[in-house]
Amino acid sequence: MNGLLVLDKPSGMTSHDVVYAVRRATGEKSVGHLGTLDPMATGVLPLLLGKWTRLAQFFSAAEKVYTGTIRFCWATDTYDAEGTQAGEIVPLTLGLAELQKLALHFAGEMEQMPPVFSAKKIGGVPAYKLARAGKEVPVKPARIFIHSFVLTGLEDDVASFEMHVSAGGYVRSVAHELGQMAGCGAHLASLRRTRAGDFSLEQSLTLDAMSALAGRGELEAALPHPRTLLQQLPCVTADEAAAGRLRNGMSVNLPEFSQSPLVKIFTGPRDLVGVGKRVAGTLVQPFVNLA
Repeated sequence: MNGLLVLDKPSGMTSHDVVYAVRRATGEKSVGHLGTLDPMATGVLPLLLGKWTRLAQFFSAAEKVYTGTIRFCWATDTYDAEGTQAGEIVPLTLGLAELQKLALHFAGEMEQMPPVFSAKKIGGVPAYKLARAGKEVPVKPARIFIHSFVLTGLEDDVASFEMHVSAGGYVRSVAHELGQMAGCGAHLASLRRTRAGDFSLEQSLTLDAMSALAGRGELEAALPHPRTLLQQLPCVTADEAAAGRLRNGMSVNLPEFSQSPLVKIFTGPRDLVGVGKRVAGTLVQPFVNLA
């Protein structure tokens, strides 16, 4: 099965757990997710199936939108509710308006220090594995862009928020740093991803719904239409002769005049054969072959 599946990940599962569940339900061995969600988090988790896993590079810069809650008064070693308390419990003395002013610090381009308990690779090893082994975790700051971070409410010591952040941004790190600025510590209490790139909760399936559709042989028809994906790349239809040349690594002329450097190539309404790279004019060479 080839396509893109958007799931609403439940809490308590790793992103890899979801991949295994999709493999079992669909019988498709080649499955890959597009952006890890922590086990505690829920929400939009897009996955590529079959030969479409070769398209992962085009989704790597997808921005994310989240809602969630931050608990003040203490920090944790993982920066979220699954971690161990780090430091003393200190009462929150600031009100919502004061916290909202502090939150204004998290806007625009900035360098962010990832949590040591994260999936970021260090020498090919996930940072969390080094941290759990008690080894030094030499994480380096990453440059990210926070489009918006708004605290929407405060009840006792728990603030609700909405965030729109670039790829590579850690909401946990923002919660941790906000707690430091508030002088009492804080950690991420809950997190729900409502959008990842072009994909939203409205498009997502639960694991149970996905399994039921797969069991009836109806899942592929329920996936997003191939022509709606990677909207930054124009679509062009090739005849079978041209498609055959592309599959064999040869360049062809296609009726595509947008001048876009990359195009999606179809042989029918849904039959995506690959992504082509424009050489000059209408001359296109294969860039990603899905044959």
